[in-house]
Amino acid sequence: MANIMVRKAADGGLSFYLPKRDIEDRITSIEFDTPEKWGGEIRLGNGGVYFIDPIPAPARLPISLRARRVDGVE
Repeated sequence: MANIMVRKAADGGLSFYLPKRDIEDRITSIEFDTPEKWGGEIRLGNGGVYFIDPIPAPARLPISLRARRVDGVE
């Protein structure tokens, strides 16, 4: 599992950052996006797929989380 950061992007969407590999990309989809359940499978613009354990929606961003790579480019 890797430490990642999710933050608001300039265009209003979400941005994914993996510091260890210096990967930053936009999040194109997130499996769960409700106040009660946020996270799950995250798809990136470059085709990468990561999974974060669902949590209640964060009160504010940025947030640091643990994620594991599921599939795609890195």
